Amino acid sequence: MSTTVRTPEALPGGLVALPSVYRPQADTRLLAGALAREEVGPRTDVLEIGTGTGALALNAARTGAAVTAVDVSWPAVATARLNALVHGLPLRVLHGDFVARTRGRLYDLVVTNPPYVPAPAARVPARGAERAWDAGHDGRLVIDRICGAAPALLRPGGVLLMVHSGMCGAETTVDRLTDRGLAAEVTARASVPWGPVLRSRRAWLERRGLADAAEEREELVVVRACRL
Repeated sequence: MSTTVRTPEALPGGLVALPSVYRPQADTRLLAGALAREEVGPRTDVLEIGTGTGALALNAARTGAAVTAVDVSWPAVATARLNALVHGLPLRVLHGDFVARTRGRLYDLVVTNPPYVPAPAARVPARGAERAWDAGHDGRLVIDRICGAAPALLRPGGVLLMVHSGMCGAETTVDRLTDRGLAAEVTARASVPWGPVLRSRRAWLERRGLADAAEEREELVVVRACRL
């Protein structure tokens, strides 16, 4: 009997990714642009929720910031640690739920590209590649948890940067963060072609009223929220 060893896949930018780990895509690039506009340096404490390959966390680490990255996926944790090692950058990578792993800690900047794709299943998947994007019927299961937890994660003046699909309701995210006492707004938008996951769910999305029959592009948004 032979055993197949699955090796990390090489990605642009000198990153690697283990199987089932979310690869940087248009949403990652949009959030990276928003991150680059923030004042981040050696005195900045940064948290990334759902780090995946660690691409965004490593961008912050390059500025000299103290960066903690959290992910519920062991392959993602291993991938982020490997990428930090390859690039010679200090990165604290934790496995588990972000609320449990950061309790009692405050940050100057929280960055997140959470699961946000509307899915037929009501719950977030417990395993597999889908857990990186599936987020319940409206795509907001993880987004809403982050909105609720954000004030307890941020120092006064601290900033949350979150990217997600406009399909999930950018105004809803802004309203929920505002209700939690943060100053929130959409600061970046991009229009991208539908990917294979959305295309495979077209009929279901149309029945849910989340997409039109002729729709072929998805709007991505970055929401920025500041603790006053």
